[in-house]
Amino acid sequence: MMVASLIWGSCSYDKGSYDYSDLKEPLISGITDQSVLTFSRLRVVPDLGDEEFSDGDYSFEWKVINNNGMQEPVVIGRERDLDYEVTLLPGAYTLYFTIYETATGLYWQQSAALTVSSSLSEGWMVLCSDEGRARLDIVSAVTGETVPDVLKASGMPQMNGPRRIQWLSGNTDAASPYYLLTDDGATRLGRDAFEWKPEYDFGYEVAVNDRLVPQVIVSAGFGKMTVGDGNAHYCEIMGIDGLYGSAVNKGFKVAPYIGANVLAEQVYAAVYMLYDIDNRRLMAYCPLLAANDLGGLDPLAGMEEMGQIAEGMAPGAGVVGNAFGSWPEGYELVYMENTRYDPGNAKMGLTYVLLKDGRSCHLYGVQLGDMLRYADCTYVIGKGDYADLSQCRNVLHKDALYAFSSLKNYMYYAIGDTVWRIDLSQEPVKEELQFTLSGEKITCLKFNLYQNSENRQKSYDLVVGSVKDGEGVLRVYEGRDSDGDFRKVEPQEYGGFAEIVDVTYKERVY
Repeated sequence: MMVASLIWGSCSYDKGSYDYSDLKEPLISGITDQSVLTFSRLRVVPDLGDEEFSDGDYSFEWKVINNNGMQEPVVIGRERDLDYEVTLLPGAYTLYFTIYETATGLYWQQSAALTVSSSLSEGWMVLCSDEGRARLDIVSAVTGETVPDVLKASGMPQMNGPRRIQWLSGNTDAASPYYLLTDDGATRLGRDAFEWKPEYDFGYEVAVNDRLVPQVIVSAGFGKMTVGDGNAHYCEIMGIDGLYGSAVNKGFKVAPYIGANVLAEQVYAAVYMLYDIDNRRLMAYCPLLAANDLGGLDPLAGMEEMGQIAEGMAPGAGVVGNAFGSWPEGYELVYMENTRYDPGNAKMGLTYVLLKDGRSCHLYGVQLGDMLRYADCTYVIGKGDYADLSQCRNVLHKDALYAFSSLKNYMYYAIGDTVWRIDLSQEPVKEELQFTLSGEKITCLKFNLYQNSENRQKSYDLVVGSVKDGEGVLRVYEGRDSDGDFRKVEPQEYGGFAEIVDVTYKERVY
């Protein structure tokens, strides 16, 4: 009773002096998704409803966070209305608008998506030979304009003898996913504006003393390969930033082509294909075969031997298809190209191998998969297609350019100003005229294999570079709706280039 009386007394004398006020809560609207170019002005006027939110009682903050999680938040404004000159790097961001009540520290926040682009964020990378100098022009999909000679102000030393412009973003430093290959050597290029650093030189990716000058780089599974000066080198990227080691071919030289599965999303023990130009035979290379848990086998073997190894590991699933009998030997390699055309729905795109024996011309379609078959691939090796092209007009012309579709079993070749198509599903096969670019010389013929899923159907578009009176012209022929028949297709056309050597589409990497 005494304790209760003390408590009662303490309560009875607490008269209280509390000052309650209604909390003003803003109804924020007008913060919508934004898409802007670098160095333009980003203006946003938020709607806070009917209440007044004076600067004395409230403060405001605008900040952005890069969606890749690699950068700290950046405050871009502290006024109620945002008026900001965009100096952010191109990328995908989240924009946050926050209102703080000064007295209490309470805050309200709303966000929206912010996409920052530059004229170089997306478009055609057009590699030209400007009197022998490597020159890179960009046909911007952002502004619709052509940006010439983007490497001139990058600080990169002049490189001569342009060969290829490639994108290997999935297996490259994300900050520099593009490769420029030239007679002088190779280098990576920065992803935002093709900026350059000395450490982008290809020599920093090599663990041997030999100076490698790549003619091609191909990735599959957890590795990538390059060929230069008759030697093939492999680089492991399984959880590490690997380096290219010693040549995998011993005692013979290989052609500047690499067969690989460019269709499957996941491959664990990839099988690559090389061509031994000294002994005139196809060779298979599966680097994971050397691992102890796979038997410690020689990773380089003839196609027949590799097929036997595959059958031993997966009876009935090692080799699939019977389009041809024995593996070709004794022929001269003319051309090789990887595609996403998959006649057996095995997640194994056809690699076309064009061979000649005197005036005879043979085309083999080889499928390369996964020795372990853990993920996408159903088989290890496939004999997917064969055609005798000996009766096709000028198919072995010394100046012929070749391209193979991923849409259907189609082959295209160009000589001078004319392009032909061969439907490889017909018997006997024959060439059919597609179009002639009167008075021009075709210098580039290819299908660009897009990486982003939203662009995949454009992989069926035929890309043609030509030159007339010293000026290069780029044409892109739509392929999906035309079913690969380009006779009546009006192309998208871009001009103002030097002689076009290679063309690759730069997709957004954010």
